[in-house]
Amino acid sequence: MTIVDAADTFRQEAQELLEQLEHTLLDLEHRPGDADLIDAAFRALHTLKGSGAMFGFDRLAAFTHHVESAFDRVRKGEVAATAELIALTLHAKDQMRRLIEAPAEADEAASDTILRGLHLILANGPANGAPHAVVPGATRPAAAAAAAEQTFRVTFRLPKGAMATGTNPLLLIEDLHSLGTATVVARTGDVPALDEIDPLDCHVGWEVLLTTARPRDAIEEVFMFLLDDMELSIVPVAADAAAASAPAVSSDVPVLSDPATAWNSLDKRAAAAAHGEPCPETRSASPPAASAPAAPAAATAATAATAPAAAAAAGQTASGTASAASAGRHGTGSIRVPAERLDELMDRVGELVIAQSRLKQIAAASLDPQVKSVTEEIERLARELQDTTMGVRMMPIGSLFGRFRRLVHDLSRDLGKDIELITSGEETELDKTVIERLADPLVHLIRNAADHGLEPRDGRAAAGKPATGRVSLTARHAGAAVLISVGDDGRGLDRDRIQARAEENGLIAPGARLADEELFKIIFAPGFSTAREVTSLSGRGVGMDVVKRTIDDLRGSIDVRSTPGQGSEVTLRLPLTLAIIDGLLVRVGKGRYVIPLGAVEECVELTPEDDLRAKGRCFLNIRGDLVPYIRLREQFASRLPPDPYQKVVIVSAGGFRVGLVVDQVIGDHQTVIKSLSRLHAGIGVFSGATILGDGSVALILDVPQLVADGQATEERLKAAS
Repeated sequence: MTIVDAADTFRQEAQELLEQLEHTLLDLEHRPGDADLIDAAFRALHTLKGSGAMFGFDRLAAFTHHVESAFDRVRKGEVAATAELIALTLHAKDQMRRLIEAPAEADEAASDTILRGLHLILANGPANGAPHAVVPGATRPAAAAAAAEQTFRVTFRLPKGAMATGTNPLLLIEDLHSLGTATVVARTGDVPALDEIDPLDCHVGWEVLLTTARPRDAIEEVFMFLLDDMELSIVPVAADAAAASAPAVSSDVPVLSDPATAWNSLDKRAAAAAHGEPCPETRSASPPAASAPAAPAAATAATAATAPAAAAAAGQTASGTASAASAGRHGTGSIRVPAERLDELMDRVGELVIAQSRLKQIAAASLDPQVKSVTEEIERLARELQDTTMGVRMMPIGSLFGRFRRLVHDLSRDLGKDIELITSGEETELDKTVIERLADPLVHLIRNAADHGLEPRDGRAAAGKPATGRVSLTARHAGAAVLISVGDDGRGLDRDRIQARAEENGLIAPGARLADEELFKIIFAPGFSTAREVTSLSGRGVGMDVVKRTIDDLRGSIDVRSTPGQGSEVTLRLPLTLAIIDGLLVRVGKGRYVIPLGAVEECVELTPEDDLRAKGRCFLNIRGDLVPYIRLREQFASRLPPDPYQKVVIVSAGGFRVGLVVDQVIGDHQTVIKSLSRLHAGIGVFSGATILGDGSVALILDVPQLVADGQATEERLKAAS
């Protein structure tokens, strides 16, 4: 049985809430008067505060309480959602993340600085900059006038087992109090005898007379994660009938207008009942004093929105921020599965594919039609299981793209440039492992585009360009690969400066003439930079080197295009998955090797006559194009005589083609990739290994590395001639 750590579950839920909050704040910066965005930010803060309190993150709850209070004032129209407030709230969001991930290391001084900044912003005055009276319970800024107060009779009883999932009814009552003036009566008629009480069930119901300027939806929102199973009635009451219809109170029922006294009241009643004494009464018809400052402990008030995380503590984890109520309404839901289990499942599927290959080989040698039939059925099922498992591992790349909105927002402020991020293709799916490893390369590419690519404001004006620079981030499928492009509409790459710095660093010979494609790839060399001075953002020549190494590790390639005065674009070509690929199985001597099928363009014969005609130059004429080829026998130092009719597999990477000479093309092969040992990991021409149907091992060729070797060979021949 797997025991779910409630704190870990909260961290996962909080991570999604923080991402949601960040996206909302960035949208709010462009639409500061959007009431829906303001409400969404407030709800995210409200849920974080309550969930943090429930799971013991008291510092988080206390800190978030103050930020939530600030957005409550924005929601009521008392303060404007200015760029300064949004920027400070983004810093507060970063502090919340630290308080969640490493509470002991979170700097208390940073929290104090943020809260002082919030206080100064809120103290600057009302939303419109002119003094005006603040109406208690005022509606959102979009309202023309403050809504008239209305009285509701709210009657509710929690579902069976609610206490077991962490729901605290008195915190729900406190949320009702926050909406206006409330008189609360506990209905204890169904409470059983003390020796029959189940402590996991809530046996008390409540009746609340609530006067508020908020709409009915705001009351339902308090119970939003319990609506499917609980008993809830919200009935409007006319103002003149409100007093007459106040909840009837018997002599042994407490009236709870102040939730802060609720626990004490129930504790006294329980103690009295245990000793056979008369039950004391707690009566208060007035709401808690509004002028009293909120104590830090008050920030630990949870809300009903904590239900997903609380349910997870009982072993049922909701995915994203979807609630159990939502799943109940629609009949569908999702669960969160640890990434390690997905990796383990993929390993098992890989082993199944290997076993199926062995079975297929055995069936080929058998004359029994039943064996062949069963083999075909297992092959079909293995393929479907593989596709399903791969689909589970696939994630929309939009989950990664969303992170960079904040990066561009901060770069715009740091660089003093107006920058807009344009994204497209967010629905493109990619293996989760690839997405996780793409974060750092894309950060460096976007920073490079913003810092080096986009001109400053005066430079754009002089070039006749819009004041706001554009950084584009796009993704699209291309066969068995995904193309991710980072572009900008800036000045473009400076070819002369790149060549000059490359010559200074000894990367190319002085005066060498390279094609743009080859010259631009030099920017990925370790330590290379065209920046005239080192800043906090660039100049050390590290970022693009990180991009190159990461993409090489992912068996991908990089293409760079640039037009002077119009901008640049860097395109990353990546495989859909790193676990299983389709490959072309070939033989060289006695060894068998796998070439990733996505890199294969075609296969042609290399006759002895063609080989002799090449006269050592190793070029093939492929429909008028000269394509260099590499003899893999020489590469692998095979001493066996070559086959008389060899094959050339034409592969491509980064727009460059090269031929690989092999003895035999065996056919396509579904390849389960296994990592090489540390002893063999440094061999550049192999990216991994796979197990064949007969149990032998075939090495997987690293096509980009072989293409680079082919390019080097071509350059040597050109230099020699």
